[in-house]
Amino acid sequence: MGGHSKLNFIDMRIVTNFRILLMLSIFLLVPVLTRAQTDKKTDELKKLETSVAAAKAKVALNEKQLAIADSLITSGTKLIGESKTETKAIDADRKKLDKDNATNQKALLKLSNSKDKEESTKARADLKALDIQYKSDSKALSTRLKDATKMMSVGNGNLTKGKATKKNAQDALKISKANLSSLQARYDAASGAGDKPVTKDKKKK
Repeated sequence: MGGHSKLNFIDMRIVTNFRILLMLSIFLLVPVLTRAQTDKKTDELKKLETSVAAAKAKVALNEKQLAIADSLITSGTKLIGESKTETKAIDADRKKLDKDNATNQKALLKLSNSKDKEESTKARADLKALDIQYKSDSKALSTRLKDATKMMSVGNGNLTKGKATKKNAQDALKISKANLSSLQARYDAASGAGDKPVTKDKKKK
């Protein structure tokens, strides 16, 4: 009988020890599992944070591209306007040059046919000088016109490039902003930043 009770007591101790070991295992596993879940959430948040940062950089890049496009359009429009103004001025200056040259030439030609030899000689010399001056002034106007034409070409190039860049930048910015908004919402939801009741409680305090 005594031996049987002793066996029962040993069995009870084994069962009790097993239960203690089982409880200890559970207590040890719970923090490990909890930490594993926390680590997983931290990793997900880090990934989302990196994605949000990359999306913000993309938005900033598209905004910079849009600003460059606007700058090109402004520059192109300005150059075209300046070229048109300069071309009109050149046209007016050329008409005046031609008119003044014709008037002076007519007067000098009349004097060059004078019976007064000294007067006619001087008139012929003045005619040569007038011709040289006319060619020089005409060349200067041609150079100005060449520069104005180049200005117009650059202006049109900037305007065309600016408009094309702006269209692409606007489309890209629309997509990048939508992507950022989506990622930010996911990050806020995962981090609890978008928890409105917490915000209200903070405001009450």
